[in-house]
Order: sequence, then structure tokens, then C-alpha cells
Amino acid sequence: MGSNELGELGERGEAHAMHYPETMLLPNTLEATENPYGTAEHSRCPEVFVEIRNPCAVEKNERTQLLGQRGLTLWLTGLSASGKSTIAVALEQQLLHSKKFAYRLDGDNVRFGLNKDLGFSETDRNENIRRISEVAKLFNDATAIAITSFISPYRSDRQFARDIHEKAGLKFIEVYIDAPLSVVEARDPKGLYKKARAGEIKGNAHNPSNRIPPNQPLDFTGISAPYEPPENAEIHIRTDHSSVEDGVRQIVDYLSSESLI
Repeated sequence: MGSNELGELGERGEAHAMHYPETMLLPNTLEATENPYGTAEHSRCPEVFVEIRNPCAVEKNERTQLLGQRGLTLWLTGLSASGKSTIAVALEQQLLHSKKFAYRLDGDNVRFGLNKDLGFSETDRNENIRRISEVAKLFNDATAIAITSFISPYRSDRQFARDIHEKAGLKFIEVYIDAPLSVVEARDPKGLYKKARAGEIKGNAHNPSNRIPPNQPLDFTGISAPYEPPENAEIHIRTDHSSVEDGVRQIVDYLSSESLI
């Protein structure tokens, strides 16, 4: 095995010869091998974290040209029962039938997998949105249309999502799914507002975060916790005045007018 090759064990235990670039000197560290792990342990720097990013083999513009699509993130925000998920589902269907690669992120496919270790404390809710932001960014970078459907009540969390996209040169579009509290309470398809008013939404004894005691009432956005409406959303949809089809059309028309699809 040459000086620039290291033997590694594959997933099944076979030894593979892996090629690594020449060693280099890093400031304040021992001589370290540039490697895809980027940790002090693997680079022989026990006291210093070393982050080494490998250049992408396919540049963003090349990926866009090859796939014929530009990535973007549509961040749907609004009160529970405002119509976020309904519009997100219909929008995803329309984009896919238009031969656009779109993928929807919502509580059903995030809370029970990636974020199943999170509860509903303020800290966990913030972390929930942070992770979703990063995942949406990855889809966006891969030229997919990421559609997120979460209450995301705090402007600071939504601004974080926007900032990490824009810093990476990725398109981020905030979509405010707006309906008055009186309307969403009247809809209340899951009975959550009724339970919140009665103080019946409580901490779960099996809450994986162990930060909210069992039977302690939880804050519910719009009732006992605030929702901070967007101040400058690119798209504003009033679902008390329009149908699902109207909402989807409003989003698609915006994307078309901006030459994003």
C-alpha cells in the first residue's frame, strides 16, 4: 500500500485501499492528513477541532443545467389549521405533475424520524426548526423544490432559515398562510384549540426530551403562546378568502413571474 493510501474496513469488514491527498501542516496542530472526516481524532489533532470541507464534484450551476431545474425553498408558516399542510400537499402534487422535483417536509415525516428525540419545550421547538432549515437547504442545494409546512411561530427562527439559505446563495421564499384565530378555531380539525382552551394539552410521560413534566399544560400557539406573523413574506395567502386551488395558483404564479420554475 503506497504512502498516500490507507487500509480501511468497509461495512462488511473487507479491507479497501482508500487514496488520501498529501499531508499538510495546519496552524497550531500536528502534521495532519487532509481527510473527509474533518475531526481532530482522525486528523491526529487531539485538542483542536479541524473542519476540512471537500470541494463539491458538481458545481451548483452545472447541477441546475443537467437537471433542468433550479432549487428553492418554500417556507409555509401560519397558525395550526390555517391551511399550510393542505396547500403544501396540493402544491407538491401540482409541481410533480409538472415534472418538477419537489419534496414536502412536515410534522409527519420529520417529527417521527429526524426529530423524534425532540419534545415541545421552547428549546426543542427551536432545534426542530433549525434542523428543518438545514434539511430544506440540502434539498434546495440538490436543485429540489423544498416545501416546508410548519407553524414556525417566531420571526427569529424563520430569519435563521432565510439567512442560512441566502448565505449559501440559495433561494428562500416565505409563504404566509394567513387565517384569523376565530377562523382556525372554528375549523379545528384535530380538536387542538378546544383542548388548549380547556388546558388539556399536557406534557407526555414518554416525552423523549424529558424537559416537560407529565400532565403539565403545554403552551399552544395562538392561545397561550404567541404567533409572530411575517412582516415581509414574499407570498401572503388569506385562506379565509380563498380556496386551496387559489392558494396553489398564487404560489405557482409567483414562481413563474420570478422565472423560478
